[in-house]
Amino acid sequence: MKKVVLVFVFLFIGLSISAQAAKIKKEVSEAGDVASFELDCSLQFQTLAKGLRYNITRHEFKGPELKNSYRLLLVMDGFYSKTLNKTMTISAVLSDGTIIEAKKIIEDDGFFDGACTLKIKDPKALLEANIDKVIVHADKDVVYILSEQNKSTFKKNLSNIINAK
Repeated sequence: MKKVVLVFVFLFIGLSISAQAAKIKKEVSEAGDVASFELDCSLQFQTLAKGLRYNITRHEFKGPELKNSYRLLLVMDGFYSKTLNKTMTISAVLSDGTIIEAKKIIEDDGFFDGACTLKIKDPKALLEANIDKVIVHADKDVVYILSEQNKSTFKKNLSNIINAK
């Protein structure tokens, strides 16, 4: 009985450690006019869904006319799809019905390599809504459904990127 309890304790600790928000890396350009804040993925990418990992980057530009830009890099594990088109669409569907899309140009060999960057126009709106699923429109649509735990961790990471100094 003690062994079973001990196994559950270690399992719970392991899950809680992997569900923590990532550290943030900060880089400043040599001229000092652009700062970049991104999740530290040096050990591993954060998980959005099974087989779908991500990184969030914010570029902060100096000057009143320049705004911050936010990007969400999606990496699909082992995703190589032959497509008949020259482009492929990747969509993130939010709980409020909003769709964030990006078109990915297919490589010369006709295969999609599984990585795509979505531009986040309104990061605060993304904090209020959840990403419910990510759809890769290929020869067959591939749908990634997000768990509640991954949604929560994503929101923490996005909030940390927005507030990073």
